[in-house]
Amino acid sequence: MNEIFQNIYYSLKPFISRKWLLFLRRKYVMELKLFNSFRWPILESAAAPPVQWTGWPDGKQFAFVLTHDVDTQKGLQKCRQLINLEEKLGFRSSFNFVPEDYVLDETLRDYLVEHGFEVGVHGLKHNGNMFRSKSAFMEQADKINHYLDTWKAAGFRAPSMYHNLEWIQHLDIRYDSSTFDTDPFEPQPDGAGTIFPYLFRKDTGRRGYIELPYTLPQDFTLFILMKEKNINIWKKKLDWIFRKGGMALVNSHPDYMYFETGQSSDEEYPSRFYEEFLDYVKSNYEGFYWHALPKEVASFWESRPLREGSNT
Repeated sequence: MNEIFQNIYYSLKPFISRKWLLFLRRKYVMELKLFNSFRWPILESAAAPPVQWTGWPDGKQFAFVLTHDVDTQKGLQKCRQLINLEEKLGFRSSFNFVPEDYVLDETLRDYLVEHGFEVGVHGLKHNGNMFRSKSAFMEQADKINHYLDTWKAAGFRAPSMYHNLEWIQHLDIRYDSSTFDTDPFEPQPDGAGTIFPYLFRKDTGRRGYIELPYTLPQDFTLFILMKEKNINIWKKKLDWIFRKGGMALVNSHPDYMYFETGQSSDEEYPSRFYEEFLDYVKSNYEGFYWHALPKEVASFWESRPLREGSNT
């Protein structure tokens, strides 16, 4: 049923209004939610630690990683407000930009790097499945590598979380973050099944990279599709990751955050939800988490001793 709906939905997407597309996705997501409570938002088996696991730097209980996908020009215009929010609370994050859907201001990119944030590449354009064929992917890969080099970026995340981990090896990256531990609501819902990073390397003559799955539900899923009115699901998942000692990697979008007063639109949620979440992390887990950028987690994972033949 999932595959049938996805095929119908994405074939009709170019011809249906945004309002109706959201209506259809919301109906479908709420139906899926009923049948996936055993694996979302928590998949118990994903807590299994990797082989030779000795823990996070400085003896921290869990890793805490913040990332943002900036899908549209509208999201780009809100980045400064989101940066200010995080700086106020003492957090830093990675911003993933779509290089050929809007013009990324160099001053914004420079500010992020100079103030301890990170910049990543979020596909080439935010439309369609870049993995629909090997030739289509390779054509985009050359251009993506150009932006990775120009921006001095270490990481990549594909639009809509489409992924082919073997093909992604053709990108000049240290890490990818196009997967998740468990998320049955994504167009390609096969999860990584772990709340830890892992090394991905296939014998293709190219170097491997570190895969960083996001491990908390995306804000779009919670607040736009499911219309959640609080951050309880985020808190529940974070508490579980803390107990299991994994990586809490968040993927949110300035596109859908509403920073003003008054009523938000049907495709926005109050930015205070995200602020409340960061406050919750600080208030409850200060001293227990290793707050790191994705590239720092990748560096740490690359330095881990691996048992021969292991991809973990």
